[in-house]
Amino acid sequence: MPPYTSAQKQSISQFVSLTQEKDSVAAKHLRASGWNVEQAIDAYFGNPAKSGSSSTITALNKIFDSYRDDPAENPDTIGIEGAMKFLEEIQVRLDEVACLGIAELLKSPSMGEFTREGFVEGWKSAGVDSIPRMISHASSLRKRIPTHPDTFRRVYRYAFPLCRMQGQRNLTFEIASEQWQLFFTSDNGGIEWNTATTPWLDWYIEFLEAKGARVVNKDLWEQTEVFLRKSQEDEDFGWWSPDGAWPGTLDDFVTYVQQDKRGGKTKTEKMDVE
Repeated sequence: MPPYTSAQKQSISQFVSLTQEKDSVAAKHLRASGWNVEQAIDAYFGNPAKSGSSSTITALNKIFDSYRDDPAENPDTIGIEGAMKFLEEIQVRLDEVACLGIAELLKSPSMGEFTREGFVEGWKSAGVDSIPRMISHASSLRKRIPTHPDTFRRVYRYAFPLCRMQGQRNLTFEIASEQWQLFFTSDNGGIEWNTATTPWLDWYIEFLEAKGARVVNKDLWEQTEVFLRKSQEDEDFGWWSPDGAWPGTLDDFVTYVQQDKRGGKTKTEKMDVE
C-alpha cells in the first residue's frame, strides 16, 4: 500500500468494511472524493457504470419473477408473501431499519410490495445483479444507515410516505411512534436518541401522548430527526430559539423538557443539584 496518512488509512479501512472491496478500489474512490468517506461510499453505490448491461437487467428480471405472488394477475408486482421470502433470502429482518433501507433503494410503493421497475432500477443503480451481492449490499447498508447521516435521513424520510395508510396525507400517531422507536434506538440498526442523562425518545412519546396527538404530518416527521441531531450536539438547547422555524409541537416539547422534566434548570445544573 502506498504511503497514506493515518487518517487516510482509517478512511480506507472504513470503506473496505462497508463495501468488502480491495484497498486499491477504496483508495481510488476516496481520492476522487477528496478523502470524504461518505461521498466516496455514495459514489461507489450510485455509479451507473458499475451495472446496466442487458445481462444484468435480464438477471434482475429473473430474480424478480421468482418472487411474484400472482404472475398471471400481477406480473410486475411482488406482494407481501413474495416480499417476505425475498427479504429472508437476502438476510434482512422485517424489524430492522435496513428493511426500510431496501424499500427506499427499490422505491417500494407501500410496505411489503415491490414493483418490477423499482426492483430492477434500484438494484441496477447499486451495481447488484445476484442474491449473494444483494446480501452483501444489505449488510453494507445495515452498517451505513446509523453511521452516515445523509443515508439515515434519506431512509428516514422515505419511511413517511411508505408507512402512511392508503389515501392518508399524514401518519397515524401509533405508526409514527412505532417507527420512531425503530429509527431512534440502536437495537435494530437505528441511532440512539436516549442518553444516560436524558431519555429523549421516551419523553417525546410521553409528551405527544399527553398532548393527545392523533396524526403526525410530514413537517413534524422530518423536523423530529433534525431536532434529534441538534439535541445530540447540545442537550441544554443552546441552539434553540423561540423565534426559530421549528414546528409548534417541537417548541412545546422544549418547554416540556425545560419546565416539566428539568424544573427550569439546564441538564448540567440538574446534575449538579443531584
